[in-house]
Amino acid sequence: MFSFTINKKVIAGLLLAGSTFSSCKKLVEIGPPTTQVGLDQAFASDATATSAVLGIYNASSTRDALFPLSEMPGLSANELQNNVSSPAFDEFKTNSITITNSVVQQVLWGYTYSTLGQANAMLDGISRSTTLSSSVKNQLTGEIKVWRAFTLFYLVNMFGDVPLPVTDDPLKNATLARAPATEVWAQIIRDLTAAQAVLTDAYPAALRTRINRQTANALLARVYLYQKQWANAEAAANAVINSGLYSLNKNLNTTFSNSSNEVIWQLATLTGISTYMNNRDANGGSYTATPGSVPAVTLTDTLYNSLEPGDLRKTSWISATDIGGKNYKVITKYKMTSLPAGASTGNEFNVMLRLAEQYLVRAEARAQQGNLAGAIADVDTIRSRAGLPMLDNSLTQPNLLLAVEQERKAELFGEWGNRWFDLKRTPSISGGGKTRADDVIGGMRPTTWASTDILYPIPDAQRVANPALTQNQGY
Repeated sequence: MFSFTINKKVIAGLLLAGSTFSSCKKLVEIGPPTTQVGLDQAFASDATATSAVLGIYNASSTRDALFPLSEMPGLSANELQNNVSSPAFDEFKTNSITITNSVVQQVLWGYTYSTLGQANAMLDGISRSTTLSSSVKNQLTGEIKVWRAFTLFYLVNMFGDVPLPVTDDPLKNATLARAPATEVWAQIIRDLTAAQAVLTDAYPAALRTRINRQTANALLARVYLYQKQWANAEAAANAVINSGLYSLNKNLNTTFSNSSNEVIWQLATLTGISTYMNNRDANGGSYTATPGSVPAVTLTDTLYNSLEPGDLRKTSWISATDIGGKNYKVITKYKMTSLPAGASTGNEFNVMLRLAEQYLVRAEARAQQGNLAGAIADVDTIRSRAGLPMLDNSLTQPNLLLAVEQERKAELFGEWGNRWFDLKRTPSISGGGKTRADDVIGGMRPTTWASTDILYPIPDAQRVANPALTQNQGY
């Protein structure tokens, strides 16, 4: 199924760390493991088990997938443009992805399944342990189940039906057939509701760099929204919004700082600079570059021009910059590209989930249930911060849903493939079983677009290794 091997007694490459932070200001440097650690030994005590679970936050497969999981769907949605010459990247820009695409094979499939395999190994170790305190066992179980749900969320959105390994059995998992997407979604919901039940609102690490109960609620709200379970989506978003833990930053320029009260969950970096801003090689890509150079990835003119005049996000989160006689729309949600003189660390990490999305989840769920006034109020909360006028209170439900879609596009651009997934999951205005991707991307790329492009291909190398895997339509 995928190229990832975990011995039943060994977690290969497990990263161990005594703690994530020594204080709120400085991340403890986490070195690579020097030995392989048996499951029984790794989960023998609260301290070693916690260190083992921290490995999934810091694993190379996790971090190497961060930028591509935003970049590739962003290219598919004509939200982002890649300025680095790459045949593999260009296939996303034209929605003409081949079954041998190296990014699909190595990153979107390979890295995510590596993370999933590590999560299953950890859940097995935690469940078998008889020496962990109940509080630590609950916390670690909840964290890993959220991680597994997060990983499965991206797999099912990118590929549809996918193999669904939920046990630490590499030999069995290597020959799994694709499970129906409905089963994958059901597993995601089971994991997140189970995490809800065992986690608390307290963050186990400084600066919200580990998962708490509201992290599970926030992801669950998104999942319910995608599954059209409107009442459940509203309830989960309500839990986050009404928890009292979070608030919107009035200053857009501080939204992505690691002390932002809008952040629900973020991944720490050793430098205090986001991966989105300091990974400048052609393979990883970045939203920034050295002065005078073109960033690997920028916003498309199409998306930039779709933002309303006066939108503060257009000036705070985008810099229209002339480079070499051409204007590029540089994404500046994260502000730090290098450390100030004399500083040992920056103040930005990698934001995974934030509060603004929860207002937009609740707005869409309310609109779908006929609570137009409540939906408008939620959208207006986001628009007010962006310096925009309030919505017309007489909007009809169809027009309000389009307004929510527009607001999601303006608020969440460049983040985690949200625009692509929104286009894929939303029915076409014209109906006929099509999606908004047909309406929008089909109109932009009529010569290369096909409705089947809403799913990426199953990598050919995986199908050779595991003949039980079928291929998506259109490939």
